[in-house]
Amino acid sequence: MPGLVSVKTPPEAPPVRITVPEEDTGQIRPVPQRSDSGNGKPNSPAQRRPPSPSPSTSRAKPSPDRSSGKKKSPPEKAVIDETSLDNPDLGPFLLKHARDTIASGEGPSKALDYALRAAKSFEKCAVDGEPSLDLAMSLHVVAAIYCSLGKFEEAIPELERAIRVPEVTRGADHALAAFSGYMQLGDTHSMLGQLDRSIECYKEGLKIQMEALGETDPRVAETCRYLAEAHVQAMQFDDAENLCKKTLEIHRVHSPPASLEEAADRRLMALICEANGDYEAALEHLVLASMAMIANGQENDVAAIDVSIGNIYLSLSRFDEAVFSYQKALTVFKSSKGDNHPLVASVFVRLADLYYKTGKLRESRSYCENALRIYGKPVPGTTADEIASGMTEISAIYELFNEPEEALKLLRKAMKLLEDKPGQQSTIAGIEARMGVMLYMIGRYEEARSAFESAVVKLRASVERKSAFFGVVLNQMGLACVQLFRIDEAAELFEEAREILEQECGPCHQDTLGVYSNLAATYDAMGRVEDAIEILECVLKLREEKLGTANPDFDDEKNRLADLLKEAGRSRNRKPKSLENLIDPNSKRTKKETSKKWSPFGFRS
Repeated sequence: MPGLVSVKTPPEAPPVRITVPEEDTGQIRPVPQRSDSGNGKPNSPAQRRPPSPSPSTSRAKPSPDRSSGKKKSPPEKAVIDETSLDNPDLGPFLLKHARDTIASGEGPSKALDYALRAAKSFEKCAVDGEPSLDLAMSLHVVAAIYCSLGKFEEAIPELERAIRVPEVTRGADHALAAFSGYMQLGDTHSMLGQLDRSIECYKEGLKIQMEALGETDPRVAETCRYLAEAHVQAMQFDDAENLCKKTLEIHRVHSPPASLEEAADRRLMALICEANGDYEAALEHLVLASMAMIANGQENDVAAIDVSIGNIYLSLSRFDEAVFSYQKALTVFKSSKGDNHPLVASVFVRLADLYYKTGKLRESRSYCENALRIYGKPVPGTTADEIASGMTEISAIYELFNEPEEALKLLRKAMKLLEDKPGQQSTIAGIEARMGVMLYMIGRYEEARSAFESAVVKLRASVERKSAFFGVVLNQMGLACVQLFRIDEAAELFEEAREILEQECGPCHQDTLGVYSNLAATYDAMGRVEDAIEILECVLKLREEKLGTANPDFDDEKNRLADLLKEAGRSRNRKPKSLENLIDPNSKRTKKETSKKWSPFGFRS
């Protein structure tokens, strides 16, 4: 069976080695997992920093073959006549040359040429009507080399072609080829920030694997967790929770008590529970995961879980217990990693956040400065993502210190570190959105609009275009346009934000109501008084019937409506259209309440 290659090797890693096994293993496995015992963060496509805790064995990048430390001598130069590609011995020969070229460190360009010609040879030599697994293998290798060159768009057609070759009904070999192809295609989409397409590919791969191995095979559990982590990245926590529960059930049957596999599942489940606001359940999963890691002697993983436990205590305002957990982790990281390791800096950031919340501003600032000192002179092996993530968190604390210029400086540094990295577009968009908010708050509206506009472009190209977060960013950009007197543009942005938030959050959510209010004000400014009155009447009716009138916005909106009605020369309509009909008269869909409480960025929204 063809051996497959990681497409998720980090840009900082040494050149990828592509290994093509000589024999078929006959097994269907998920993409191999790699755990760094000292780092609890998932190596995920299109990384966005999720709420802690992070699972230890997460969506890790498949490791290239590093079994030999010796540098192989370059393969002999092969002069191949293109007309001889119909020779059945030529395909394996060229594929071996591709593998040897990568292994020797000569570079991927020549290996790509060999792999492409191997694919042509396998295609020419294929028996009519018979799918060639050798062709599928060579296409996988071609795609992997494209990815190592950063040409992810060119890898996708090769993988789409490769998954059409196997016929799953022909047995395990074909099922393995199809499964591996879908997983590799999903990884490639994720590197482009296309999480929705990535998830669909993973689902197809899981379906094939379950049909071939059964629903309770341990290898199915690994793929379920891989897919669950993708759902977490896409903020689809219900889907992630269902998959994680299935993974736990399988490992409970096939693994011994307190196994490393179960610990990884529980860390992911804790992450999901925390995102859903169920902190007590998250804490329970983390404690069980910590016990399993202690039983298996995984000291650094225990420390990473202690950080996650500290985060939960911080969310529950149990500050003394949070400090104790952070200090335990800090002691372990310093002794095992050194005083200047980014993991030490990450704990400093958590302590800085905690001390700010407890009013100890001097200690908070000191921990921020200590973390920045580490990020300013990173030790070898520190990734750009670790530094950027840390700087982004510190910027949030400086924003609380009312030092927006320093916060903006850190966000610009973080964005510069990530701008050339594949799969980081959603993360960069989030940073730009935060910059837009800060620029708005200090009155630099043109710069704020530019930052929001750049974020919107990136979010439109990703799975985030369907999220409430995207709706909130559109609303903020609309507010910046209002300040610049670009009223027509603001109205378009508010209308789009309204549609998204109404779908994702429902009409009663504060973010949705804020957009309705902003849109009514914009219509008023455009002279569309009747439209503005209609929206405000429905919003007030909704507040009176479902949310109550204690909200301070109620009186403001009531006064605004009274002014508009006076201007229009009529009184308030006490029987307005239903809000659902106003927003979309033809829509019969039910409104979904989201459990994720998206920040309104400090604006009325």
